Parts: sequence; structure tokens; C-alpha cells
Amino acid sequence: MSQEQMEKIVALAKRRGFVYPGSEIYGGLANSWDYGPMGAQLRKNIKDSWWRTFVEEREDMVGLDGAILMNPKVWEASGHLTTFNDPLVEDKITHKRYRADHLIEEVLGESTTGMTIEAMGELIKERNLKSPEGNELTEPKHFNLMFNTFIGPVDSEAEKVYLRPETAQSIFVNFKNVIDTTRMRVPFGIAQIGKAFRNEITPGNFIFRTLEFEQMEIEYFIEEDKWEELFETWLTSMKNWAVQIGLDADKLTDLEVSKEELAHYSKRTIDLEYEFPFGVKELWGLAYRTNFDLASHQEHSGETLTYTDPQDNKRKYLPHVLEPTFGVDRTLLALLVTAYEEEELEGGDVRIVLRFKPEIAPVQVAIFPLMKKDELMSLSGSIYQNLKKMFRTDFDEGGSIGKRYRRYDEIGTPYCITVDFDSLEDSSVTVRERDSMTQERVNISDLGKWLGSRINQ
Repeated sequence: MSQEQMEKIVALAKRRGFVYPGSEIYGGLANSWDYGPMGAQLRKNIKDSWWRTFVEEREDMVGLDGAILMNPKVWEASGHLTTFNDPLVEDKITHKRYRADHLIEEVLGESTTGMTIEAMGELIKERNLKSPEGNELTEPKHFNLMFNTFIGPVDSEAEKVYLRPETAQSIFVNFKNVIDTTRMRVPFGIAQIGKAFRNEITPGNFIFRTLEFEQMEIEYFIEEDKWEELFETWLTSMKNWAVQIGLDADKLTDLEVSKEELAHYSKRTIDLEYEFPFGVKELWGLAYRTNFDLASHQEHSGETLTYTDPQDNKRKYLPHVLEPTFGVDRTLLALLVTAYEEEELEGGDVRIVLRFKPEIAPVQVAIFPLMKKDELMSLSGSIYQNLKKMFRTDFDEGGSIGKRYRRYDEIGTPYCITVDFDSLEDSSVTVRERDSMTQERVNISDLGKWLGSRINQ
């Protein structure tokens, strides 16, 4: 898929109500996006599928919904205040900011793996690296990615708090609460879906990298000697879910993160990368965080976070952690990219279709009265009211049937139902399947069962 096709997807996303530019009537805000009716529903479908698969259908998982604002000491203990930095350079003329490591890799073609910020500065000087506008750059400096704000009416360091850069820490600080209030026993996981915020220097590529994003994250608590086996189990589970929601397994690859590039808390990380139009990029991640977080929070808070083995009350230990993490926004983008197709029809006509799986499609069934005649509208409305209790159903009376088919192809609706004058006589309707465009007459009384056998597979 080319960059040109990516531009078509971005245009489709706005035209059909998936994604709008943020604050558009005021000229927008860089790398800020709003999700329209179709996008909001698609996001919900992704999250519902994830929660059902990884929480509700498992016996070893519970959920959490932590606060976005946390005591600043949390971020001191987690290491984010000192290590959550990007190397920043600034154009001396335009004052635009760039990541030094990205410029070095993209312009000079050299790897920055393991390179200190001082070494980056020396390389920029030696090679006379300029900004994309051709101007001199400042010395690289550390730039913390956390947004900060203040509690109360006065801006003071004593009242400073941060918008969380990840959802994981609220899970760790609530570990003891979960143990004390549930019957969960190691190994078990705590799952959370929520917003996170990162003041990225160079966000971009549509909704791939944004200033605010939503994570679906799990901290899975284990005994240390079980980590390698369970790591592989979780990796398989993540790949299986990718296929389940409609991603292409052939476009999904593993990237073993090198020791030099590992996060400060990680002993092993695999990035699950996906083939986007702008390159193969990180989609999800799986990290073995050891017991770094619990140990650090225990030390900084003074609270005991050890786990007592219910089979041996004398055995107390800090569990180790596996972290499967998924981005809602990147998952949505990957689904759009995978589902998008331009299909040439007989006569040279081209239809645009999103081949979403029925589970994920924002609208699963669309009802079309052939004409705006009272008797057709009444029967169509009755069918609509019945089916909407079982499926995500829409009603459309505008334009020709062909134009309505094209509209719903573009939002990925698997089944469209046309109510015609014959329906008044034989109590049957025409059901058109999105991918094959085949049509079948189905009795109205059988519609729920007929659609359910295909949508709820």
C-alpha cells in the first residue's frame, strides 16, 4: 500500500465519520484528532472485543480503572521523572523541535542505538547536520515527555502533577488493594483501558502517533521462574487476537528489542510490528518488567507489597510481571489499512469497501426501504426496530439503492437489507452481502437467526 492510498484512507475516514481533525473550525491542533460516529463505535468495538477476550473469558484476570492524575511520587518511583526523555534539538531560526536520534537515522542513515546524547551532539557537529529547513541546530538536550499541570489556583512546584504517560502505574500502586479485595492468586492479571498522554516531539502519521492516546494494558503477575514460558503464551494470545479482529497475520512481525534499546524496567521486550503504508511500525508490545515496579513502589512508599503464597504462608515474594500492551488508536488504524480495498467492477466502475469482520464493523446491518412509500417505510421501520435489539443496525432511505450500497460499503457494513413491494406480499426481503455482493431472499421472520449465524460466528 502506497502513501497515496494512505491519503485516500485519511480522506475516507473524514468523509464517512471515522476520524476528524481536532478543533478543525479553529484551524486545528497539530496531531489532535476527534473520532466521529463511525470511529467512536469502531473504537468501542475494539475495546469490547479486547475486554471480552482478555478479561471476561478468562478466570485469571480482573479489571481496573485508575485515575489519570496521580501523586507525583508515583512517577519518581517509576523512573519517569528521570528516564522518560527524548533527545531534543531545535532549529535556531524557525525554533521547530526535532528528535535528534530520528534526524541522525533518517538523514545520515546511522543507527543511534546505545549512543549518548553527547555523542549525538558531536555527530551532528561533525557531519554538519541541518534541520529539515536547512538551518543550524542547537545542542541536543533531554526533553521529558510528560505533560504537567497544577492542582489548585496557584502554579507552584508543590502542587505540580502529571498527566499519566502510561496506564501501568495505577495497576502497580493498586496491586495490594486487588489482592486484599479479591480472591486472585498468582499467576493473575489486572487489565485496564484508559487514556495516556505524551508530549512527543515529532508525532504524526495520522492517528499512529498522537499527543493523547488510549491504551489497553495488562500487568500479569507471575513467579520469576515461569516468565519465559508465559511470555511465549502471551505472545501467541496477542497474535491470535490480531487475527480474530481482522488484522492480516502476514503483515504482523516480531521485533526483538535490543538490550541497548530496552526500557529501564524491561529485561525482554518484543514489539509486534505491522505493515502500514508508511512502513513497518510498532503496533503492540510485550515486555517482561521483572519485579522492578513493585520493588520500586515498595521502597518509595514504605508500604509492603509482597505476596503471600496461600499454600505456604511463610513464602512471601514480590511477583514478577509480564506486560502485554495494545494501543486502541493504532489498532483502529491497522484495521482501516487492512480492511480498505478499491475493487474494480464490470464497466470500469470502482467501489471502495472496508472489509471489516462483522464483530468489529461499526454498523452490521443496514435497512433500505426501496422507496419512500408509507407501506414500505412502515415495514422497514418495523424490521429496523426488531433487528437493532440484536445487531448494530442503521436505517437509510436516501438516494438510489446503488448509492446506498456504496455508502455502506465505505463504512464496512456486512449486510444490507432492501424492503421492496414484493416484501409486502411474500414477507421476504433481499439481503445483500458486502464482500461478494450476492443477494438472497430471506423471510422476515428468519432474519434474526439468518444474520446471527453469520455475524456472531
